[in-house]
Amino acid sequence: MNMINVRRSALWMVGAVVAFSLTAISGREATQQLSDSALTVSQLVFFRSIIGLLLISTLIVLRYGNKTREMVSTQRLKLHFGRNFSHFCGQWCWFYGLALLPIANVFAIEFTVPIWTAVFASLILSEALTVKRLVSITLGFFGVLIILRPGFVDIEFASWVVLAGAVAYALSHTLTKRLSGFDGALTILFYMQVMQLPLGFFLVVFDFAWPQGITWMWVALTAVAGLSAHFCMAKALSMADAMIVMPMDFLRLPLIAVVGYFLYQESIDIFLLCGAAVMLLGNMLSLGEKTRP
Repeated sequence: MNMINVRRSALWMVGAVVAFSLTAISGREATQQLSDSALTVSQLVFFRSIIGLLLISTLIVLRYGNKTREMVSTQRLKLHFGRNFSHFCGQWCWFYGLALLPIANVFAIEFTVPIWTAVFASLILSEALTVKRLVSITLGFFGVLIILRPGFVDIEFASWVVLAGAVAYALSHTLTKRLSGFDGALTILFYMQVMQLPLGFFLVVFDFAWPQGITWMWVALTAVAGLSAHFCMAKALSMADAMIVMPMDFLRLPLIAVVGYFLYQESIDIFLLCGAAVMLLGNMLSLGEKTRP
């Protein structure tokens, strides 16, 4: 493999790791209940969708010009809605967890997404559940058990919400894979914003409030950083194999643990790190299966 591409891929992944971390920090700041201008999670998701729609629409118009309408047309509206509804639920659960849990815990539980994706890929896309993938799923469950420690400590409700969000994200990823055979990436992102905006409005229609002061900056940063993170990861995956790229994504966990320690005085839990390491091993096995010719 071309080492120059590997180095470039690593740099893009550094950008993705930083952008994901900024998304988490800005989401936490926008919903900090200690602030008089704090938003609810539903309000954050709604305003984030508005900004995301403006960004994606501008990008599509600048790129395709007179062909914009042709490029955003689709024959798979039902599939788009299923994908975007599950992504919306996952996004809401993720930000809910960020508002109440240590940031590192949210990231660690989120790393179960590839495990759940393997299950949905088997059910929806008829992909084979090989021995390696079954072992990967089992390790993922063990990793979650190590982090949550049911029976030894009281599990916060927010932890279950984040875990449900990981399952919703996995369903979204699986449907995205099916959609990618019909529509381009920008089209998928466009319909994501278009369909999630009314879903967000439905949640805030009886509890509407405009962001105040610096909260606007945090809301905008969640949208810009989130889109930037996915763009950086896509660029990284285009330059190197997933087996090389995806383990770099786990750098998010130690980075965000350090950020949480210094910014929010959150302790670094050894059980969290051990559980995340078990899930990393499971994901590595799954990636190894996928990258085999």
